[in-house]
Amino acid sequence: MTDLLEAHGYSHRYGSLLAVDDVTMRVGPGEVVGLLGANGAGKTTLIRALLGLIGSADGQIRLLGGAPSRQNRRRVGYVPQGLGLYDDLTVAENLQFTAQAYDVPVPDLPQDLAPHSRTLVGALALGSQRRLAFVCALLHSPEVLVLDEPTSGVDPLARARLWDTVREHAERGVGVLVTTHYMQEAQQCDRLLLMAGGRLVGQGSEADVVAGTTAVEVRTERWAQAFAALQSAGAAVTLAGRSVRVADGDPDRLRAALDAAGVVAQIVSVPATIEERMAVLARGAT
Repeated sequence: MTDLLEAHGYSHRYGSLLAVDDVTMRVGPGEVVGLLGANGAGKTTLIRALLGLIGSADGQIRLLGGAPSRQNRRRVGYVPQGLGLYDDLTVAENLQFTAQAYDVPVPDLPQDLAPHSRTLVGALALGSQRRLAFVCALLHSPEVLVLDEPTSGVDPLARARLWDTVREHAERGVGVLVTTHYMQEAQQCDRLLLMAGGRLVGQGSEADVVAGTTAVEVRTERWAQAFAALQSAGAAVTLAGRSVRVADGDPDRLRAALDAAGVVAQIVSVPATIEERMAVLARGAT
């Protein structure tokens, strides 16, 4: 079965900045692939390359079995970070413009957007803008969906509805590449690609990506003092509620920092999260 999106040894520079470094990846039909990484990891550059929106670079990009072109981009549904909508057009006008661009009939607006048909997109709530961007991306029945942080700034219920839409289309054979900062959404993907410093540094299931990284949990009633002491000691410390965690931490070093601050605590090794794995990799890439 032909992959829908492919990169083979792909690299891209902006002047002296190597934004994407020797990346090989793929997305197949019916597959939801999550592309994860901190800001500046190279995710958006890779997406733009896969769609043929940026020019010369090293390596090979394949879109729907061929080099990216205007013709095969017509078979892609794309929601960029900026949504690709026109703020000074109404909801209905945005839909009509997109339908005409793809030479398809103008559909009726979904029930939740119909009352806003004459509203300028710039005046819509962000959740409604995201919903409209999805409608526009899907109205020509694309074979591939490329979604660059499609649920950023959207409330949890709206995110869940958008992910229902993603899953419905994947079940029909559409390949989906999606970036997200929400780790709950990453867990809904069939496969993950993790980028740091422009490189692909992990891929596979959540367990595959996290494998090899551990975390230390510091359990104490004086959690604020523990956090401050470990931060001062240079540890990559985070808070989960009142639980103090350090990704890839050295228990002996952490114990010494806590003792020096007079904080009594229990130190326990625990499985790392995806966020902690990303933090470790980002530190290694700088």
